[in-house]
Amino acid sequence: MRFKPSLLLALLLGIASVALAADAPKYQLTNRYAVGGDGGWDYLSYDADGNRLFITRGTHVMVLDASTGKPYADIPETLGVHGVALAPDLGLGATSNGRADTVTIFDLKTLQKKSVVKTGGNPDAILYDLASHNYFAFDGRTSDATVIDPLKAIAVATIPLGGKPEFAATDERGHVFVNIEDKNELVAIDAKRLTVSAHWPLSGCDEPTGLAIDRKYGRLFSVCANQVMTVLDSTTGKLVATVPIGQHPDAAAFDPATQLVFSSNGEGTLTVVHQDSPDKYTVLQTVPTAPGARTMAIDPKSHTIYLVTARFGPAPAPTEAQPHPRGAMLPDSFEVLVVTAK
Repeated sequence: MRFKPSLLLALLLGIASVALAADAPKYQLTNRYAVGGDGGWDYLSYDADGNRLFITRGTHVMVLDASTGKPYADIPETLGVHGVALAPDLGLGATSNGRADTVTIFDLKTLQKKSVVKTGGNPDAILYDLASHNYFAFDGRTSDATVIDPLKAIAVATIPLGGKPEFAATDERGHVFVNIEDKNELVAIDAKRLTVSAHWPLSGCDEPTGLAIDRKYGRLFSVCANQVMTVLDSTTGKLVATVPIGQHPDAAAFDPATQLVFSSNGEGTLTVVHQDSPDKYTVLQTVPTAPGARTMAIDPKSHTIYLVTARFGPAPAPTEAQPHPRGAMLPDSFEVLVVTAK
């Protein structure tokens, strides 16, 4: 039998992608850090230089040793804090304080507050863009992004987004991207001109939250409430793939060294997806974690994934305002889950 060159190439690429997926690391829950403390949580961030975890806890940020889970320090006075963004090249970090409508800039070494900058309403996600050396705080109540010069500690622009922003990502080459949860779309921002350059629909995606990026191949990974991960071309906004994931996802991550994409799902699972090629993706694992473990951070060197959750009491009866209510958090039940590659 004689193969056409195009068919032979497709066959060889298929065999190669299967081999790469077979060689991918397998993940499992290997440790739990009993952290305790009061307050809910939202985003967490990993500091590669200091091997530290920054965990937002409602009114303050807990900083833990990532190897042991032991307390390292605490950043107070961050009312309604959602996220932490680190700028190692500037030696700075920043928190988005949703109930205070501010961003707190702190020294990354001492963790002491340096300045506070006013934002729009309820800043949620926050990221540092290496290309522009600016912070972007995404304001959920006013549907815009506040751009902050961290060295001058001033807001330099407000960018209207046309909807409620969620997670964001940067290609570090002049473009910032953010999911718009109530519009089922992704917005592309020109980080130099500080304007919106595109609104891209997320076909088949309901209520996108977590967002991750493959900078090498220009792929954006959005996780959606209808148990789908969409993959978009970051240059054109074209939909290139959809992948099934678990229920109640909130965060996404990409590990370029292993070509793996992750979705942390509040149902108590971690979906592990292999990038066979820039346009083809295979679900490798559904790793059991714990109910409520919906946000995560990844150590790109060890490929360890950290998630956080707590245990809750019985849920009250549903209401129109709260159709899916959750019970009260049980005292001192907050914990960090450590998922490692084998």
